[in-house]
Amino acid sequence: MFLGALVLALACVGCVSGFLAGLLGVGGGIVIVPVLFYVFDFLDIPSDVRAHLAVGTSLATIVPTSIISLRGHHRRGAVDADLLRRWAGWIAAGVLLGVLVAGVLDGSVLTAVFGVVALAVSLHMAISREGLSLMKTLPPYPAQGLIATFIGGFSTLMGIGGGTLTVPILSLFNYPVKRAVGTASAIGLVIAIPGTIGFVLQGWDAPGLPPLSLGYVSLPGLLAIVPTSIVFAPLGVRAAHAIKALLLRRAFAVFLGVTAFRMLRAALT
Repeated sequence: MFLGALVLALACVGCVSGFLAGLLGVGGGIVIVPVLFYVFDFLDIPSDVRAHLAVGTSLATIVPTSIISLRGHHRRGAVDADLLRRWAGWIAAGVLLGVLVAGVLDGSVLTAVFGVVALAVSLHMAISREGLSLMKTLPPYPAQGLIATFIGGFSTLMGIGGGTLTVPILSLFNYPVKRAVGTASAIGLVIAIPGTIGFVLQGWDAPGLPPLSLGYVSLPGLLAIVPTSIVFAPLGVRAAHAIKALLLRRAFAVFLGVTAFRMLRAALT
């Protein structure tokens, strides 16, 4: 009975995360990480591995969801292939740095990183005016490389697909929000694949992992979330192209704000 209820709950998480992946280009990790964190807490998984397991499992679920989301946005011409080519190598470098840093961080620190960054992005999206930007275009290429590395590194530490940082950062440079969401779905894939591999290797011999874990990736969690997230990702894509940009920003801010406060509270208690 308990196992069935747990699988049902995680399947529902997959519905929400898949929809958000298509709607906001966030890969769903912004929902999956905190939910998995509390599920693992309920199952009495040691605190030393709880946050790492939530982040690693989230990154694994993002791979198939991002593929579905990317296909949908690409069909609508919302993916900037040129930007993706310029940023891919830098993002991958950031992912590598993120995996290495995550391997030496305490679980509570990793949880706090998630909360602080998510809260900062949420506040920006909530209070910034429509059309507000720092520059009219993206900065020159060396600066873009640093931005992409930052996105890759912190997205890996947070277990998210990249849209959480990519969308607001691109918006600061007068980049169309819907095109930013579409491109973020592709960036999420660049982050999730090497990030998942990294967390599997980092947690390969970690003590305290639950049964059926592949390093810091929980296979039961992965198998419960992925099927429903794949089904709901195309629905989110359709909604993203039907909703006004302002509403998209506000929805983004609400989800980030709620999850950020919950994770910060968990890190400080």
